[in-house]
Amino acid sequence: MKYYLIAGEPSGDLHGSNLMKGLLDEDPQAQFRFWGGDKMAAVGGAENLAMHYGKTSFFGIVQVLKNLRTIKRQLLDCQADVKVYAPDVLILVDYPGFNMKMARWAKEQGIPVFYYIAPKVWAWREWRVKAIRKYVDRLFIIFPFERDYFPKHGIEPIFEGNPLADAIEERRASLPSPEEFRRENGLDERPIVALLAGSRRGEIRDNLPLMAELSKKFPDRQFVVAGVPWLERELYERCKGDSDIRYVCDRTYETLCAAEAAVVTSGTATLETALLGIPEVVVYRTLWFQVKLRPYVLKVKWVSLVNLNLDREAVRELIQSDADTTAAERELRAVLTGGEGRERMLRDFEELRTVIGGPGASRRFARRMVQELRDMKNRCVCG
Repeated sequence: MKYYLIAGEPSGDLHGSNLMKGLLDEDPQAQFRFWGGDKMAAVGGAENLAMHYGKTSFFGIVQVLKNLRTIKRQLLDCQADVKVYAPDVLILVDYPGFNMKMARWAKEQGIPVFYYIAPKVWAWREWRVKAIRKYVDRLFIIFPFERDYFPKHGIEPIFEGNPLADAIEERRASLPSPEEFRRENGLDERPIVALLAGSRRGEIRDNLPLMAELSKKFPDRQFVVAGVPWLERELYERCKGDSDIRYVCDRTYETLCAAEAAVVTSGTATLETALLGIPEVVVYRTLWFQVKLRPYVLKVKWVSLVNLNLDREAVRELIQSDADTTAAERELRAVLTGGEGRERMLRDFEELRTVIGGPGASRRFARRMVQELRDMKNRCVCG
């Protein structure tokens, strides 16, 4: 069968590539065309990469507004390419701003739409639920709590685990030992505290200065910030001020696996840190007006995916005014070696792994997709 996939970010490229491997296992005759990145190209062939996500990723409202014409042109280009390719199914991987528009167009063209990694409508923009119900034929979710959320809105989702477990398992064998990581990055022998300050410029500006002040409270530890490759090192250097925070780039898993604990902003990084078994404190500061609007636009009790999936505050969340160095120091000391909260948190992370599901999710999702697509074709033939 012919599959057209659309992923617009690095994480989508990763999960899309693992899904494609699973689709090939289930459907050896599978043909691919896709918007994505290098990882998807490695599976489906560079000649089938219609657009690289490096040309489609626009972070934040300002960037989106500045590039509205480009986004509109890319949308039309994508629609034209899908139409020429005539796939058996369009698989949308996260990236809801673009992909929900593609879902509507594909539905109008009579192309089956599978949405893989559902938009986080349970957190914000809940109005998208109606569009999902109307334009998406099968919704594939990756968080257990979504199994209760979507049926309340008339959507029966499919859950087969979380592909992060596959990504982590795939990387684990190739990760350096803590000693090798120290040597490779010129670090000393002090225990490491990993800093994941976010993936967007604003997040780093808002959160890294607090982390820098926190680092001064722990001269017996070395704090290492894991930078993202699409942002310049100078941004991190400015935000760390006169602290002795060390910087590494594009080495998030390596930094975490060498760390005793971590200080993390909200987002997928909180879940990755927990699945790797690294005790963490969640610190999130943002613009004051976004905090004022939070009760009106954010529909969930917690900002970390760890707490959302366990339905309790397993990791401490310090948000805005609560996120000062005194509170952060107290919570971090509690999860360092010998701290009163460390063992409890590690037990919670074991429970989280069970709740999320083990490795193999990408293959299980692929199996369900192939089966669902074959069932749809059979119904059409019988009808």
